[in-house]
Amino acid sequence: MNLEDLNVEKKLKIVYMGTPEFSAVVLKGLLEQYDIRAIVSQPDRPVGRHGEILETPVKKVGLENTILVIQPEKIKEQYEEVLSLEPDLIITCAYGQILPKEILEAPRLGCINVHASLLPKLRGGAPIHHAIIDGHTKTGITIMYMTSGMDEGDIIAKKEIPIEYDDTASSLHDKLAILGRDFLLEVLPSIIDGTNTRTKQDSSESTYAFNIKREDEHINFSKSKRQIYNQIRGLNSWPGAYCLFEGKILKVWASRETDNVFNNLFNGQITAIYEDGFGVKVDNGEIIFTLVQLEGKKKMNAHEFINGQNKDNIIGKILD
Repeated sequence: MNLEDLNVEKKLKIVYMGTPEFSAVVLKGLLEQYDIRAIVSQPDRPVGRHGEILETPVKKVGLENTILVIQPEKIKEQYEEVLSLEPDLIITCAYGQILPKEILEAPRLGCINVHASLLPKLRGGAPIHHAIIDGHTKTGITIMYMTSGMDEGDIIAKKEIPIEYDDTASSLHDKLAILGRDFLLEVLPSIIDGTNTRTKQDSSESTYAFNIKREDEHINFSKSKRQIYNQIRGLNSWPGAYCLFEGKILKVWASRETDNVFNNLFNGQITAIYEDGFGVKVDNGEIIFTLVQLEGKKKMNAHEFINGQNKDNIIGKILD
Protein backbone atom coordinates (compact mmCIF):
# COMPACT_ATOMS: atom_id res chain seq x y z
CA MET A 1 0.00 0.00 0.00
CA ASN A 2 1.55 3.31 -1.06
CA LEU A 3 1.38 6.61 0.83
CA GLU A 4 -1.31 8.05 -1.45
CA ASP A 5 -3.59 5.04 -0.89
CA LEU A 6 -3.03 5.27 2.85
CA ASN A 7 -3.99 8.96 2.89
CA VAL A 8 -7.22 8.22 0.98
CA GLU A 9 -8.13 5.52 3.50
CA LYS A 10 -7.37 7.82 6.43
CA LYS A 11 -9.81 10.38 5.03
CA LEU A 12 -12.65 7.86 4.73
CA LYS A 13 -15.44 8.40 7.23
CA ILE A 14 -16.10 4.89 8.51
CA VAL A 15 -18.67 4.02 11.15
CA TYR A 16 -18.39 0.61 12.78
CA MET A 17 -21.39 -1.17 14.33
CA GLY A 18 -20.99 -4.20 16.59
CA THR A 19 -21.41 -5.52 20.11
CA PRO A 20 -19.85 -8.84 21.29
CA GLU A 21 -16.29 -10.13 21.56
CA PHE A 22 -16.37 -11.55 18.03
CA SER A 23 -17.01 -8.07 16.69
CA ALA A 24 -14.35 -6.56 18.95
CA VAL A 25 -11.69 -8.83 17.41
CA VAL A 26 -12.67 -7.65 13.92
CA LEU A 27 -12.66 -4.02 15.06
CA LYS A 28 -9.16 -4.25 16.55
CA GLY A 29 -7.81 -5.48 13.22
CA LEU A 30 -9.63 -2.74 11.34
CA LEU A 31 -8.13 -0.04 13.57
CA GLU A 32 -4.62 -1.10 12.56
CA GLN A 33 -5.20 0.20 9.04
CA TYR A 34 -8.21 2.53 9.10
CA ASP A 35 -9.53 5.47 11.08
CA ILE A 36 -12.97 4.82 12.56
CA ARG A 37 -15.06 7.96 12.92
CA ALA A 38 -17.52 6.43 15.41
CA ILE A 39 -18.69 3.14 16.89
CA VAL A 40 -22.31 2.11 17.37
CA SER A 41 -22.95 -0.65 19.92
CA GLN A 42 -25.85 -2.09 21.87
CA PRO A 43 -26.59 -0.47 25.24
CA ASP A 44 -24.68 -1.86 28.21
CA ARG A 45 -26.71 -4.63 29.88
CA PRO A 46 -26.75 -6.32 33.30
CA VAL A 47 -24.77 -9.58 33.30
CA GLY A 48 -24.65 -12.54 35.69
CA ARG A 49 -26.49 -13.35 38.88
CA HIS A 50 -25.61 -10.02 40.46
CA GLY A 51 -26.81 -7.97 37.51
CA GLU A 52 -23.56 -6.02 37.12
CA ILE A 53 -23.73 -3.55 34.22
CA LEU A 54 -20.87 -4.30 31.83
CA GLU A 55 -19.68 -2.34 28.81
CA THR A 56 -19.95 -4.21 25.54
CA PRO A 57 -16.63 -5.57 24.21
CA VAL A 58 -16.87 -3.30 21.16
CA LYS A 59 -17.50 -0.25 23.33
CA LYS A 60 -14.40 -1.10 25.39
CA VAL A 61 -12.26 -1.08 22.24
CA GLY A 62 -13.77 2.26 21.27
CA LEU A 63 -13.04 3.87 24.63
CA GLU A 64 -9.49 2.48 24.65
CA ASN A 65 -8.92 4.20 21.31
CA THR A 66 -10.76 7.44 22.20
CA ILE A 67 -13.42 6.87 19.54
CA LEU A 68 -16.92 8.27 19.83
CA VAL A 69 -19.30 5.49 21.00
CA ILE A 70 -23.04 5.72 20.33
CA GLN A 71 -25.44 3.30 22.05
CA PRO A 72 -29.04 3.80 20.91
CA GLU A 73 -31.67 1.65 22.58
CA LYS A 74 -33.52 1.37 19.27
CA ILE A 75 -31.51 2.20 16.17
CA LYS A 76 -34.69 2.26 14.05
CA GLU A 77 -35.82 5.32 16.01
CA GLN A 78 -32.48 6.83 17.06
CA TYR A 79 -30.34 7.08 13.94
CA GLU A 80 -29.90 10.84 13.48
CA GLU A 81 -26.56 10.98 15.28
CA VAL A 82 -25.18 8.33 12.95
CA LEU A 83 -26.44 10.19 9.87
CA SER A 84 -24.93 13.45 11.14
CA LEU A 85 -21.48 11.85 10.80
CA GLU A 86 -22.05 11.56 7.03
CA PRO A 87 -20.26 8.19 6.80
CA ASP A 88 -18.72 7.05 3.53
CA LEU A 89 -18.94 3.44 4.67
CA ILE A 90 -20.70 1.57 7.48
CA ILE A 91 -19.27 -1.77 8.58
CA THR A 92 -21.38 -4.00 10.80
CA CYS A 93 -20.43 -7.20 12.57
CA ALA A 94 -22.78 -8.85 15.08
CA TYR A 95 -24.41 -5.55 15.98
CA GLY A 96 -27.69 -7.11 17.10
CA GLN A 97 -30.35 -4.79 15.67
CA ILE A 98 -31.96 -4.44 12.24
CA LEU A 99 -30.87 -1.20 10.57
CA PRO A 100 -33.46 1.23 9.18
CA LYS A 101 -33.37 2.18 5.51
CA GLU A 102 -32.24 5.70 6.48
CA ILE A 103 -28.92 4.22 7.61
CA LEU A 104 -28.71 1.59 4.88
CA GLU A 105 -29.03 4.23 2.17
CA ALA A 106 -26.76 6.87 3.70
CA PRO A 107 -23.13 5.84 2.96
CA ARG A 108 -21.88 6.34 -0.59
CA LEU A 109 -19.94 3.05 -0.37
CA GLY A 110 -22.84 1.24 1.27
CA CYS A 111 -23.36 -0.74 4.44
CA ILE A 112 -21.44 -4.00 4.57
CA ASN A 113 -21.65 -6.84 7.06
CA VAL A 114 -19.19 -9.46 8.29
CA HIS A 115 -21.27 -12.60 8.87
CA ALA A 116 -20.04 -15.86 10.44
CA SER A 117 -21.45 -18.36 7.94
CA LEU A 118 -21.36 -19.25 4.27
CA LEU A 119 -24.46 -17.42 3.14
CA PRO A 120 -27.18 -18.15 2.20
CA LYS A 121 -26.68 -20.94 4.76
CA LEU A 122 -27.31 -20.01 8.40
CA ARG A 123 -28.80 -16.55 8.15
CA GLY A 124 -29.51 -15.11 11.59
CA GLY A 125 -28.02 -14.33 14.96
CA ALA A 126 -26.48 -17.67 16.03
CA PRO A 127 -24.67 -19.11 13.00
CA ILE A 128 -21.70 -20.44 14.97
CA HIS A 129 -23.83 -22.44 17.40
CA HIS A 130 -26.05 -23.84 14.68
CA ALA A 131 -23.19 -24.77 12.35
CA ILE A 132 -22.09 -27.32 14.96
CA ILE A 133 -25.54 -28.28 16.27
CA ASP A 134 -26.75 -28.94 12.73
CA GLY A 135 -23.75 -31.14 11.94
CA HIS A 136 -22.06 -28.97 9.32
CA THR A 137 -18.53 -29.94 8.31
CA LYS A 138 -17.55 -26.48 7.07
CA THR A 139 -18.43 -22.85 7.69
CA GLY A 140 -16.75 -19.52 7.12
CA ILE A 141 -17.09 -15.78 6.74
CA THR A 142 -19.29 -13.93 4.26
CA ILE A 143 -18.83 -10.23 3.57
CA MET A 144 -22.02 -8.83 2.12
CA TYR A 145 -24.01 -5.69 1.42
CA MET A 146 -26.79 -5.12 3.92
CA THR A 147 -30.48 -4.87 3.12
CA SER A 148 -33.61 -4.61 5.25
CA GLY A 149 -33.94 -8.42 5.14
CA MET A 150 -32.07 -10.67 7.57
CA ASP A 151 -28.69 -11.44 5.98
CA GLU A 152 -30.25 -11.37 2.50
CA GLY A 153 -27.95 -8.85 0.80
CA ASP A 154 -25.64 -9.36 -2.15
CA ILE A 155 -22.46 -11.30 -1.39
CA ILE A 156 -19.13 -9.55 -1.90
CA ALA A 157 -16.85 -12.46 -0.93
CA LYS A 158 -16.78 -15.69 1.09
CA LYS A 159 -14.01 -17.73 2.69
CA GLU A 160 -14.54 -21.16 4.27
CA ILE A 161 -12.86 -23.23 6.96
CA PRO A 162 -13.52 -26.82 8.11
CA ILE A 163 -15.38 -27.59 11.31
CA GLU A 164 -13.31 -30.15 13.19
CA TYR A 165 -14.95 -33.10 14.96
CA ASP A 166 -13.96 -31.74 18.38
CA ASP A 167 -14.69 -28.06 17.70
CA THR A 168 -16.98 -26.33 20.18
CA ALA A 169 -18.91 -23.12 19.68
CA SER A 170 -16.14 -21.44 21.68
CA SER A 171 -13.23 -22.74 19.58
CA LEU A 172 -15.08 -22.10 16.31
CA HIS A 173 -15.97 -18.59 17.49
CA ASP A 174 -12.28 -17.80 17.99
CA LYS A 175 -11.27 -19.21 14.60
CA LEU A 176 -14.00 -17.29 12.77
CA ALA A 177 -13.25 -14.03 14.58
CA ILE A 178 -9.66 -14.16 13.34
CA LEU A 179 -10.80 -15.16 9.86
CA GLY A 180 -13.36 -12.33 9.83
CA ARG A 181 -10.73 -9.80 10.90
CA ASP A 182 -8.22 -10.83 8.26
CA PHE A 183 -10.72 -11.38 5.46
CA LEU A 184 -12.31 -7.96 5.96
CA LEU A 185 -8.93 -6.29 5.60
CA GLU A 186 -8.30 -8.34 2.46
CA VAL A 187 -11.61 -7.40 0.84
CA LEU A 188 -12.00 -3.76 1.93
CA PRO A 189 -9.69 -2.17 -0.67
CA SER A 190 -11.86 -3.53 -3.51
CA ILE A 191 -14.99 -2.14 -1.83
CA ILE A 192 -13.38 1.27 -1.44
CA ASP A 193 -12.20 1.49 -5.04
CA GLY A 194 -15.37 -0.10 -6.45
CA THR A 195 -13.75 -3.17 -8.03
CA ASN A 196 -15.40 -5.75 -5.77
CA THR A 197 -17.75 -8.42 -7.08
CA ARG A 198 -21.41 -8.52 -6.13
CA THR A 199 -23.46 -11.74 -6.26
CA LYS A 200 -27.14 -12.12 -5.42
CA GLN A 201 -27.98 -14.83 -2.90
CA ASP A 202 -30.01 -17.85 -3.96
CA SER A 203 -32.78 -17.76 -1.36
CA SER A 204 -33.95 -21.23 -2.36
CA GLU A 205 -30.79 -22.53 -0.65
CA SER A 206 -31.16 -20.47 2.52
CA THR A 207 -31.24 -21.90 6.03
CA TYR A 208 -31.60 -20.05 9.32
CA ALA A 209 -29.71 -19.85 12.59
CA PHE A 210 -32.06 -18.09 14.96
CA ASN A 211 -30.89 -17.04 18.41
CA ILE A 212 -30.66 -19.92 20.87
CA LYS A 213 -33.80 -20.47 22.94
CA ARG A 214 -34.17 -22.37 26.19
CA GLU A 215 -35.77 -25.34 24.43
CA ASP A 216 -32.71 -25.62 22.17
CA GLU A 217 -30.58 -26.26 25.24
CA HIS A 218 -32.57 -29.25 26.55
CA ILE A 219 -31.14 -32.66 25.62
CA ASN A 220 -33.63 -35.03 23.99
CA PHE A 221 -32.35 -38.56 24.57
CA SER A 222 -34.58 -39.86 21.78
CA LYS A 223 -32.10 -38.28 19.36
CA SER A 224 -28.99 -40.04 18.04
CA LYS A 225 -25.66 -39.94 19.85
CA ARG A 226 -24.17 -37.78 17.08
CA GLN A 227 -27.01 -35.25 17.32
CA ILE A 228 -26.58 -35.02 21.09
CA TYR A 229 -22.78 -34.84 20.80
CA ASN A 230 -23.16 -31.96 18.32
CA GLN A 231 -25.69 -30.20 20.55
CA ILE A 232 -23.39 -30.37 23.57
CA ARG A 233 -20.34 -28.97 21.78
CA GLY A 234 -22.46 -26.49 19.82
CA LEU A 235 -23.62 -24.93 23.12
CA ASN A 236 -20.18 -24.90 24.77
CA SER A 237 -19.14 -22.46 26.21
CA TRP A 238 -22.50 -20.69 26.17
CA PRO A 239 -25.28 -21.27 27.15
CA GLY A 240 -24.73 -25.02 27.69
CA ALA A 241 -26.85 -28.10 26.99
CA TYR A 242 -28.74 -29.54 29.94
CA CYS A 243 -30.94 -32.35 31.22
CA LEU A 244 -32.55 -33.03 34.59
CA PHE A 245 -31.01 -35.25 37.26
CA GLU A 246 -33.35 -35.96 40.19
CA GLY A 247 -35.24 -32.77 39.41
CA LYS A 248 -32.12 -30.57 39.26
CA ILE A 249 -30.58 -29.02 36.17
CA LEU A 250 -27.48 -30.87 35.04
CA LYS A 251 -25.53 -28.98 32.40
CA VAL A 252 -23.38 -31.08 30.11
CA TRP A 253 -20.28 -29.36 28.74
CA ALA A 254 -18.42 -32.24 27.11
CA SER A 255 -19.11 -35.79 25.95
CA ARG A 256 -17.91 -38.55 23.66
CA GLU A 257 -19.63 -41.14 21.50
CA THR A 258 -19.31 -44.93 21.91
CA ASP A 259 -20.27 -47.94 19.83
CA ASN A 260 -22.06 -49.59 22.76
CA VAL A 261 -25.68 -50.65 22.34
CA PHE A 262 -28.19 -51.03 25.20
CA ASN A 263 -31.47 -52.11 23.64
CA ASN A 264 -32.85 -53.25 27.02
CA LEU A 265 -32.67 -49.77 28.60
CA PHE A 266 -34.76 -46.62 28.31
CA ASN A 267 -33.49 -43.55 26.50
CA GLY A 268 -31.89 -41.26 29.10
CA GLN A 269 -31.00 -44.12 31.45
CA ILE A 270 -27.50 -44.16 32.96
CA THR A 271 -25.74 -47.24 31.61
CA ALA A 272 -22.35 -47.55 33.30
CA ILE A 273 -19.45 -45.72 34.91
CA TYR A 274 -16.27 -45.34 32.85
CA GLU A 275 -12.78 -43.96 33.52
CA ASP A 276 -13.71 -40.55 32.09
CA GLY A 277 -17.40 -40.31 32.89
CA PHE A 278 -20.74 -42.08 32.82
CA GLY A 279 -22.76 -43.46 29.93
CA VAL A 280 -26.32 -42.56 28.98
CA LYS A 281 -28.60 -44.58 26.69
CA VAL A 282 -29.74 -42.65 23.63
CA ASP A 283 -31.75 -43.57 20.56
CA ASN A 284 -29.03 -45.44 18.67
CA GLY A 285 -26.67 -46.43 21.46
CA GLU A 286 -24.76 -44.62 24.18
CA ILE A 287 -23.07 -41.30 24.82
CA ILE A 288 -20.65 -40.65 27.68
CA PHE A 289 -20.83 -37.40 29.62
CA THR A 290 -17.35 -36.28 30.66
CA LEU A 291 -17.77 -32.70 31.97
CA VAL A 292 -20.92 -31.65 33.82
CA GLN A 293 -22.29 -29.02 36.18
CA LEU A 294 -25.06 -29.72 38.66
CA GLU A 295 -27.40 -26.86 39.50
CA GLY A 296 -25.75 -24.56 42.07
CA LYS A 297 -22.32 -26.18 41.62
CA LYS A 298 -19.21 -25.46 39.57
CA LYS A 299 -18.19 -27.36 36.46
CA MET A 300 -16.63 -30.71 37.30
CA ASN A 301 -15.41 -33.77 35.50
CA ALA A 302 -18.00 -36.52 35.51
CA HIS A 303 -16.11 -38.57 38.10
CA GLU A 304 -16.29 -35.73 40.61
CA PHE A 305 -20.01 -35.64 40.00
CA ILE A 306 -20.30 -39.41 40.48
CA ASN A 307 -18.29 -39.26 43.71
CA GLY A 308 -20.90 -36.86 45.06
CA GLN A 309 -23.65 -39.40 44.45
CA ASN A 310 -24.37 -42.88 45.68
CA LYS A 311 -22.34 -44.89 43.16
CA ASP A 312 -24.35 -48.05 43.72
CA ASN A 313 -27.59 -46.30 42.88
CA ILE A 314 -26.55 -43.99 40.04
CA ILE A 315 -26.50 -46.72 37.38
CA GLY A 316 -30.03 -47.14 36.06
CA LYS A 317 -31.20 -43.66 36.99
CA ILE A 318 -33.05 -41.84 34.23
CA LEU A 319 -32.12 -38.35 33.09
CA ASP A 320 -34.98 -36.22 31.76
